[in-house]
Amino acid sequence: MKNSTYSTALFIANWKDQLNNLKAKFSKITDDDLYYNEGEKDEMLYRVQVKLGKTKEELDYIMSSF
Repeated sequence: MKNSTYSTALFIANWKDQLNNLKAKFSKITDDDLYYNEGEKDEMLYRVQVKLGKTKEELDYIMSSF
């Protein structure tokens, strides 16, 4: 159980870093754009994708480069 908690915490920290990097790279992205409820990650990423005028693949590539 301890490893699972650590893995979850590490994932959350990494995810927050990726979102902060995304905001830093694209000044038009706001905290509101990146807000999501559990289970709504895809909807949030779609909003960001539309706002940036990027395809899903382009946004995936950008996020993976961080």
